[in-house]
Parts: sequence; C-alpha cells; structure tokens
Amino acid sequence: MTTRYALVGAGHRARMYLDAIAGPHADVAELVAWADPNPGRLDWSEAALGGRRPPARFAPEALADAVRRHRIDRVIVTAPDHAHAGLVAAALDAGADAIVEKPLTTSEAGVREIADAAERTGRDVVVTFNYRYSPRNSALKRVIASGEIGEVTSVHFEWVLDTAHGADYFRRWHREKQNSGGLLIHKSSHHFDLVNWWLGDTPARVFASGGLRFYGADNARRRGLGARPERGSVDSPLRDAFSLDLREDPQLRGLYYEQEHHDGYLRDRDVFDEGITIEDNLALIVDYGRGASMSYSLNAHAPWEGYTVAVNGTAGRAELSVVERGAVAARGPAVDPSAKPEARADAGGAVRPAGTRLVVQRHFEEAWLVPIPTGSGAHGGGDAVMLRELFVGAGDDPLGRAAGWRDGVRSVAVGLAGNRSLETGRAVAVADLDLGTAVPSARRAG
Repeated sequence: MTTRYALVGAGHRARMYLDAIAGPHADVAELVAWADPNPGRLDWSEAALGGRRPPARFAPEALADAVRRHRIDRVIVTAPDHAHAGLVAAALDAGADAIVEKPLTTSEAGVREIADAAERTGRDVVVTFNYRYSPRNSALKRVIASGEIGEVTSVHFEWVLDTAHGADYFRRWHREKQNSGGLLIHKSSHHFDLVNWWLGDTPARVFASGGLRFYGADNARRRGLGARPERGSVDSPLRDAFSLDLREDPQLRGLYYEQEHHDGYLRDRDVFDEGITIEDNLALIVDYGRGASMSYSLNAHAPWEGYTVAVNGTAGRAELSVVERGAVAARGPAVDPSAKPEARADAGGAVRPAGTRLVVQRHFEEAWLVPIPTGSGAHGGGDAVMLRELFVGAGDDPLGRAAGWRDGVRSVAVGLAGNRSLETGRAVAVADLDLGTAVPSARRAG
C-alpha cells in the first residue's frame, strides 16, 4: 500500500526526502502535496521532477486543510527550525503523522506545543536523527550496551566543524538565534541525542560557556580583516575562501540565488558582517539522571572536520575518532558546504586522512580495534539506512535507532538548558525548564 505524503519546506534539506520518494521508495511513497513560502523554490523543484505529475501546492499556514483535503498520511517538515512546532502540531491535529528534521523545536513553548498535540492525538512523530544510523555510531552503541566497559561514568565529546561547513551556519538564517536556537539547538541536538541514546539516559543538569569568538563583524575588526564583501555571490576582489558563490552550484543557484526576488532571502551573506547572534565556540558540562556526566565542546571554525568521543566506564574505556574532512582548501573558489567531505591538503602538506577508528580497552588488558562496516552516503552512511526505515519500515532493530518526539525533547532540552546557562552564568536543571511533562523525571544532580 502506498503512503500519501505532504512536505513543508522545499529548501536544500528537503532534497533527501524528495529524492527518496521519487527514487528507491517510489513503490511505497507518494508525494501528494507540498508547500514553501517561496514559490520559486517550488517552481525549481517541480522542474526537477523531470515531467512527473507535480504535487498539489498549498500555503504552509494551510497545512491542516491540506492534510484533510488530500487525505495525507504523513507530513515531512523541513521548514526552518523555529517553524517546526506549529507545523508538527497542525499535522497531528489534522489526522496525519509527522516526520520532522532535527531539531524538534527551538523553544520551551515549542516543546509544550508538540507534546500536547502528540498526547492529545496519539499520532506518531519521528525525529530524523540520522547519525544514529551511521555504522560507527551504532558500533559504539553496541560496545556500551554489551557491558564491555562496565557502567558508564563519564563521556568526553568534542565536535569540530571546519571553515567550510561551520562557516555556513553564519551565512544563512541559522545565524539568528531566534530562528535556529543557536548551534546548541540546531547542530548539537544531533550530538546530545547520540549521548542520550548511547547511555539510555536522560539529561538532568547543564552548565554552559561560550561565545561568538571568530565570526562576526566585531571579531573581524579586532583581527584587522579590513573591508568585506556583503555576500559571496558577487564579483568582488574582496571574495575569499569564506565566501560562498551560489552561482557555482546548480542546486544552490536554483533554490536560492534565482529565487531571491520572491522574498529577499540571501543564502550567502558574509560570515564576518553585523547581526550574528549565535555562538561559534561552546563548552558544556552535562549531568545525567543515573549519575554519569559529559564534557562537550563545539568549535565552528576548525581547519578540519570530525569528532572524538571517549566513554569511560567502571571496566574500561571506548574511544571513537572520526575525521570527516581532513582540510579545507586555502584558496580558490568557494567551497560548497553540502559537498561530500574529503581529505585534502595544500601542495607539500601532510594529509589528515578521512577515516574512523573505534578502540576499546578494558582495565588490565591490551586495547583492541572494533571493526566497523563501511557506510556510504551522507552522515557516515546513516541517511540511506534511515530513509529505508522511514519509508519501508524498521523491522527488528535491537539498537532502537528510531527516534520519537520524546527523544527529540531530551535532545533539545540540553540545548535549551545550555542557552539559559549562557544567559545566566549558572548551571540549569532540566527539571526547571518549562517543558510540561515532556521529559521523564530524572534525578537532579546535587
């Protein structure tokens, strides 16, 4: 039987779902209707269908009516983060299930709105935490669940975004915290979900430190960078490796550059200009309900991209090291942030090879490498596996990788508490956030 889908938000992130529905899962999924506030993006996406019958169009604010009128079974939400809560709630109340991109939402009010709608309607909400499906992250989950390292006592988690990918958050709508919740919500929700899932635990208290220390106009002036181009898609001698020219990528050009006249949205603003309200360096201490703690850091201007996780337990330690991209070209055309990361270096330089390494060592024993199956595609090979589960079904999954709305809440709860901690300079208990009954009670760390 074919499931009837609607999609809200036809930007770059929607392509993953549109390609899956039109391609490998066309036998079980049909895109019946779609919406985007920019009609030009729908025009471009419709042309990309290659002659297939286009979905019906509707206004995003008319989602509930579209669900009923087109007999929609599931709504895919790929709109900007701050719009997630209202769209998810509207879909559920109209009688459809929801698939929503991370983060689930950006605010405490958004959490309550989704939780109330889910509990009121009994409908399903799936949060697409694709990093759970990456073979390397699944391998670490198996190690922890097996008891090889005993009961987990602490986690160290460092994530570095390079000056191609990390910089991109400071060009687009994510740069304003009112839209994205900052990187603690938009980006780090992936990472907090991984730790919650690895440990099978709930965050209880968060202390955060951080700031905007690299990007932004003040930092540019302090470092004497001089005049900057207003945006990347201009013919200016001021363009440099931090400039993204949308005209050089067919998809970015079609979805954004050629549609600016509809709404004025600029996807390629300079990362060193005024008005950026999110942080680019962040550090957290998180206490969990059963007693473990995590030290976490995020850097959005590193020369390479990847992450390191060390999990300490009562019987040993597991260390996962991942290099997704070894270097970013110092000169030349702007780098497409959606391109597949690859290791590279300037002529004559040493290459930091892309790759993954999972090491386990028990007390009083030698260390050993855990074999990790090779994944293909984005997010460490997680996307294809997750999409199959979304559209075809999960089957038996002892790792429990499918994430519901409560998992989404537990993830954004760390970011929400972290943002409040940044504002107050104090540790914040998750129980003191105004999330209603959305987060199961966790022992408050003393």
